[in-house]
Amino acid sequence: MSALDRFASVARPPVPAFRPNTSRRLWPQLLGHGGFRLGLALCMLLLAMAILGPALTPFEPNWPDYAAALQPPGASHWLGTDATGRDVLSRVLDGAHRSIGAASLVLAAIFGIGLVVGTLAGLAGGWIDLILMRLVDVVMTLPGLVLAIAVIGVLGPGLFNLLLALILADWAYYARLARSLTLTARQRPDVLAARMAGIGWGRILFGHILPGVALQLAVVATLGLGGMIAAVSGFSFLGLGVQPPYAEWGAMLAESRFYFPIAPWLLLAPATLIFASVLAANLLGNGLRDTLAPRGRS
Repeated sequence: MSALDRFASVARPPVPAFRPNTSRRLWPQLLGHGGFRLGLALCMLLLAMAILGPALTPFEPNWPDYAAALQPPGASHWLGTDATGRDVLSRVLDGAHRSIGAASLVLAAIFGIGLVVGTLAGLAGGWIDLILMRLVDVVMTLPGLVLAIAVIGVLGPGLFNLLLALILADWAYYARLARSLTLTARQRPDVLAARMAGIGWGRILFGHILPGVALQLAVVATLGLGGMIAAVSGFSFLGLGVQPPYAEWGAMLAESRFYFPIAPWLLLAPATLIFASVLAANLLGNGLRDTLAPRGRS
């Protein structure tokens, strides 16, 4: 089981069936989904914060100012200051690209690795499929959380090592899913008709199989983005991710938990942003799922 399952306790989402005749109208259908529109607006706001945040910080986020320690929200510091006098607003803006960017990089990496490995195994078959799937089986038999912590234990704590650990712990699931989707796609009528017409596997792969497999895998990745943000923040909360003095939402929660009775504003901003990120990812993923498989709506 992957680190995403073990750490964030997020169930694997169902994979909707891909229907080629609906893909052309996908974007208008998505915009007609209320939850997707809300998630898209929230996601755009968070992405803008992640991209522009470091340039918008009113104070230097990492420099302490002990004379201004634990000041409540006010005109000078809109979200207050932490125990070393650093401006909380500046730190949440500066940490946005680490929390959101780290989770996005992990999902992009495992999506790409899983898509390539799974599609190759499903199309090639034979000894290639056997070797790749045995490797996937070995990775999936290891508890994801234990594997991630083991990698960090060997390489040491840090953001890059955390990203590598999460990629190694989670890519196998996407590879297994991509292989299953590829095997299913090979039996679709349009693929069989293309083979009977003498079209080569390369054209069939990029024209018939890969778009559908990638789209379905993207739905799963989108639904997993919220859990991955929680996982990155959780590992940083435990001191295994971003290291001081750099800002990251999970690390900020860890630094401020001791001051909650006297400075509750320290927890409010990073906790709210983590919640908003998870909510936006879930709304986007649910909109994709409902649009591609409307019969599966709950």
